[in-house]
Amino acid sequence: MTEQPPAPSHLRGAVDLSSLAARPTSESTRSAAGPDRADQASGSWVVRGVGEGELQQLIQLSARVPVLVHLRTSVTPVSDQLDQLLTPAVNGRQGRLVLAEVDADAHPQLLQVFGLTSGPAVIGILSAQPVPLLNQAVGADQLDSLLDELLQVAAQNGLTGTVPPLGPQEQAPADAPPAPPALPPLHQQAVDALAQGDPDAAIQAYRQALKENPGDDEAAVGLARVELMQRTATLDADAVRRAAADSPDDLEAQLRVADLDLVGGHVEDAFARLVRFIALHPGEDRETARAHLVQLYSVVGDQDPRTAASRRSLATALF
Repeated sequence: MTEQPPAPSHLRGAVDLSSLAARPTSESTRSAAGPDRADQASGSWVVRGVGEGELQQLIQLSARVPVLVHLRTSVTPVSDQLDQLLTPAVNGRQGRLVLAEVDADAHPQLLQVFGLTSGPAVIGILSAQPVPLLNQAVGADQLDSLLDELLQVAAQNGLTGTVPPLGPQEQAPADAPPAPPALPPLHQQAVDALAQGDPDAAIQAYRQALKENPGDDEAAVGLARVELMQRTATLDADAVRRAAADSPDDLEAQLRVADLDLVGGHVEDAFARLVRFIALHPGEDRETARAHLVQLYSVVGDQDPRTAASRRSLATALF
């Protein structure tokens, strides 16, 4: 490739994927881009639930059209915001682009394929070459400009074709529940701020919502997620992990590693690290670590079995 769109600094340095793309592919996925697929007007170019095998096959497809890989994570609302914009933007280009959605929480090794330690991130792939694009929500106009620029770079490299749909158009089932009600004003203000790349404004909105209603659990979760994003955005993962290994009794060092583990999808490791610290360190450090761990519980969600298991371990460590 001769040029690339600018990328956030921590997304740079992704590896050449040509060897991954060269692996054998299954006949079923070869046919996904063949002429016998559904009519383009009713199809979709978005592939969800992509694992390593499907990613290998889609990287092969990047020799024909650009492939976008959305490495999504549940620890931040940014992935949902990106999906709401990416899906119509890709389908609206009628086969000039393909979108692969990867659950980075379930497949953290696929973050490593792209030289990343955490998501979310959107990577473009042209002829097995990665082009980092996004790691935060953007406005629809900015996304359109990025995709148009990506298509221009693709054209300069001879990728000017289209592919048939990779699946049927996504439609809500007839018995689907009604759309959720509009967000409360301060919640919407926070979401809009994140979409504009302003996490500070989002934090202010969530804090104001909690000030007005201390029992607003959704605002508390939103605040915890955005604060986690901010704490980890500029961390040097290697340096943080070295510091934690060298100073196992340093509370801040252990908290930073736990944050990195969580955003990287290593939820059990993050929880276990703090439970272990709490068990070994009575006093003020114990309470600070416990409060931080409870905040991470809210990021993951109380219904997650990993949270329930860790709460049991925490109770044992405390009592």
